[in-house]
Amino acid sequence: MPTYEYECEECGHAFTQFQRMTDAPVTKCPECGGAVRRLIGKGAGVIFKGAGFCATEKRAARPSCGRDTRCCGRSTPCDNSPCET
Repeated sequence: MPTYEYECEECGHAFTQFQRMTDAPVTKCPECGGAVRRLIGKGAGVIFKGAGFCATEKRAARPSCGRDTRCCGRSTPCDNSPCET
C-alpha cells in the first residue's frame, strides 16, 4: 500500500498514512482535528536485486547438448538432446 504524507494547516503537525490508492484522503489532523493537506512526496525508488537487471551484465550461456559437445557435467559427449541421465 502507498504511504501518503499529510500536514495540518492549523497546527503544522506532519504525519504519514498507509492507504489504498482508492481510499479517500485524510481530512482531519489526528492531533488537533484541523484541516490537513496531502503533500507531494518523493516516493520510493524501485530496487532491482539479482543478476540480469543491468544492461552490461551478460547472461550465462546454457550448455548445448549433442554428440559433438560435452554437457551436464559429463566428461563425454551426450547421446540425447536435451541431456538425459
